[in-house]
Amino acid sequence: MEGREEDVKVGANRFPERQPLGTSAQADKDYKEPPPAPLFEPHELISWSFYRAGIVEFVATFLFLYITVLTVMGVNRAPSKCASVGIQGIAWAFGGMIFALVYCTAGISGGHINPAVTFGLFLARKLSLTRAVFYIIMQTLGAIAGAGVVKGFQKTQYELLGGGANVVSHGYTKGDGLGAEIVGTFVLVYTVFSATDAKRKARDSHVPILAPLPIGFAVFLVHLATIPITGTGINPARSLGAAIIYDKAHAWDDQWIFWVGPFIGAALAAFYHTVVIRAIPFKSRA
Repeated sequence: MEGREEDVKVGANRFPERQPLGTSAQADKDYKEPPPAPLFEPHELISWSFYRAGIVEFVATFLFLYITVLTVMGVNRAPSKCASVGIQGIAWAFGGMIFALVYCTAGISGGHINPAVTFGLFLARKLSLTRAVFYIIMQTLGAIAGAGVVKGFQKTQYELLGGGANVVSHGYTKGDGLGAEIVGTFVLVYTVFSATDAKRKARDSHVPILAPLPIGFAVFLVHLATIPITGTGINPARSLGAAIIYDKAHAWDDQWIFWVGPFIGAALAAFYHTVVIRAIPFKSRA
């Protein structure tokens, strides 16, 4: 018996209990909440990294519009849904491009590619007002340029096929469209907050690498749900860029929905993550 007990002790030392995985593996790891970004940051205006980030947002939004508008036009041009990639293909184009572009740009600009995302992060004090305004301007210009290049390639087809412009579909009210944009943007921005949470990155080393995946997948799912309602905006720059280049009256009728809806959804997501999930205002008082 003594020999067996000794074997047990040796075995226990040789094969220690498996360490817990995920967040529980580093539950005692020190974490310090990052300070909120200042409202105005004058020093940014003389920093090359500031302008480089804006250029990256411009190029990323340009590529986003170029690929996605071409995909939408290809589906509209097909004689039947079976002859094209269909709604699922459009959703994959939007989600896949966001996945790729966020992966490429996250380390430089944060990979926003969307004024609603920028607005939500600004409300959560993740970036300054100076940078937020600059990003939104560059994103909008990139969207206009992307849609413009598509029209330059095939002007007649662009005008006949709607140019990828967002409108509320027949059978739905403006309230339906606004609600779809609010909820859809909430899903996207909430996913952005969760996937890029500094506390999760401090505990789980895999989070920064995987962040573009859930963000792109959220865009894909929202498009599946809301393409039949509004064509899916959830990105004011994308909606405005297509509307400016398409430039038809009906593309402007509902344009306000694709700004008001995403901004409300982004604000709700910022409030939910910051106040409800992370309780940051209450921690700062303690």
